[in-house]
Amino acid sequence: MEDVERILDLDNEIIARLLESVLSEREIPHILRTYHDSAYDGLWAFQQGWGFIEAPPKYRDEIIEIYEDLKKQQG
Repeated sequence: MEDVERILDLDNEIIARLLESVLSEREIPHILRTYHDSAYDGLWAFQQGWGFIEAPPKYRDEIIEIYEDLKKQQG
């Protein structure tokens, strides 16, 4: 995979999994990372959000647009 950068932070697992599904379907390279750490029983996830998406910079705008569309659909 090309060099990646942090694209956006994710608030919850539901939107994270939906976004991951759409990105995979569209063959957009990405990495979904969570802040969950079993040693701290998810403490970091409550302080920093659920996780984040990393991807090559050239996909930034497309990923953000997909994310915003998903957020609108969730209401």
